[in-house]
Amino acid sequence: MNEPLRMLTVHAHPDDESSKGASTVARYAQEGIPATLVCCTGGEAGSVLNPAMDTPEVNADLAAVRREELAAATRIIGYDRVELLGYHDSGMPDSEDNARPDNFWNADMDEAIGKLVAVIRRDRPQVIVTYGDDQRHYAHPDHLRVHDITLPAFERAADPEWYPDLGDVWQPLKLYYTVWSRRRMVALHETFLRMGLESPFGEDWQKRFSETDQDDRITTQVPIRDHYEVREKALRAHATQVDPTSPFWFGLPTEVARDVHPWDDYILARSLVETDLPEDDLFAGVPGRSGSLSP
Repeated sequence: MNEPLRMLTVHAHPDDESSKGASTVARYAQEGIPATLVCCTGGEAGSVLNPAMDTPEVNADLAAVRREELAAATRIIGYDRVELLGYHDSGMPDSEDNARPDNFWNADMDEAIGKLVAVIRRDRPQVIVTYGDDQRHYAHPDHLRVHDITLPAFERAADPEWYPDLGDVWQPLKLYYTVWSRRRMVALHETFLRMGLESPFGEDWQKRFSETDQDDRITTQVPIRDHYEVREKALRAHATQVDPTSPFWFGLPTEVARDVHPWDDYILARSLVETDLPEDDLFAGVPGRSGSLSP
């Protein structure tokens, strides 16, 4: 018998679930395919990037504020479950937070993998989305560690010799890396210029994405035009992290931005089912799934 379809995404901090693949999750949720979010840290080391939220009250308990923001954002996106692994934000290398023994970067690897395995076995997703093996564009320790724990968890969740006390084994079928394509950045930049607006994706960004271009690795583009606004609303829910006046996130009108690059981009890293590339559906080839997504 086919199991109910489900996906699981692994992210580093509150707000990552909104900036990476939020519209994809919203699209599948509307279809009746639920999703679990695993958020590995509390985002405590992040700066308050919205001047309106940079107050003594907010800074006094930033972790609690970010938990509330995460809850609001995940309701907007449509996540069915949210699992917090409970690690402290690792901060950037050489920072005080990076030296903390309770942070994600310094966590015992088998313990961290086991926490993820427990969620996978409980929720039984066919599709897992995580961060890629090439993170030169933003090598945050927590983002690197997300990748490090997800790959072995994909395998160990199905192995009864690993964590025998963490539930019945379950084998996910497909593993994806979420990626921001260079094509997307270029298209956004050109749209700003065409509209006579100052582009936040200028020479520095173009150089950065040229040096870390992975467009030739993209296997899957999920059409998300009609769910683009979900991403914007979810980002705004992270009021400490996202300035609502930021041209990076909100510089183009929604009705324009949704058509610039109306896909979320992914790299298929592992598949235990047959699928034809390129794909437009993360569940392509999964038993119980037929056809393809419409634009």
